[in-house]
Amino acid sequence: MNTAHNPMSEIAKETYETVGQPLLKDPKMHVRNTNVFYGEKQAIFDVNLDIGRNQVISMIGPSGCGKSTFLRCLNRMNDTIDICRVDGELKLGDLDIYDKKIDVVELRARVGMVFQKPNPFPKSIYENVAYGARIHGLTDNKVELDELVEKSLLRCGLWKEVKDRLDEPATGLSGGQQQRLCIARAIAVNPEVILMDEPCSALDPIATATVEELIHELSENFTICIVTHSMQQAARVSKRTAYFHLGKLIEVNDTSTVFTNPQHKLTEEYITGRIG
Repeated sequence: MNTAHNPMSEIAKETYETVGQPLLKDPKMHVRNTNVFYGEKQAIFDVNLDIGRNQVISMIGPSGCGKSTFLRCLNRMNDTIDICRVDGELKLGDLDIYDKKIDVVELRARVGMVFQKPNPFPKSIYENVAYGARIHGLTDNKVELDELVEKSLLRCGLWKEVKDRLDEPATGLSGGQQQRLCIARAIAVNPEVILMDEPCSALDPIATATVEELIHELSENFTICIVTHSMQQAARVSKRTAYFHLGKLIEVNDTSTVFTNPQHKLTEEYITGRIG
């Protein structure tokens, strides 16, 4: 990348203050002074960000900018990487999610995740949705479990498509159906936050539109954080947008403001296609 278009290279080692409105009143999650390291290499620099209740926030930026690494901090998915270290304060409400006493399995029920590539379990459609409820003891009997599975599939617009084949392998569904099934699996345990890491990148345009409509509907009841390479998608689904560059959170604001009146030169250069 041409350093003339990379003013971050001049301030990479300085404390950097995000422009826009990164902080909110009464957020669902809050992140303060957060840094992420892979061994000796730093991937995230001093991020401060609030995530609003029942909102969709999109995280955008060039490949390798740290947006997926940051997303994975929010439910400690980075714990699965031996050389990864996360410093700073990250809270879900009043809960310090990096407290050593925290049950990480319980945390990931409260902060669910949907991955880039649909990853249904090698089980039936029914058992994919029922899995989390069984583990966490959310239902007392088969009738309650049946109701939970149906409700979750209904919320994801999948019930009519699969109600007569619940015992069939989930891997037999189309890519778009598999992704909606994974979302149904995530919401079946009634999380407070849903993290989505490029959930539509492996889908065709029709399936993408279906998932985007679903995200909009789910935001009435859930807080949703989505990483996307598509600025058009960010504009369609999110209330707020956060722009990352070289591991730093450059700008956060209402999505319309970020795309029509960015306050930082780097943001403007990214959304106009000059970097990325």
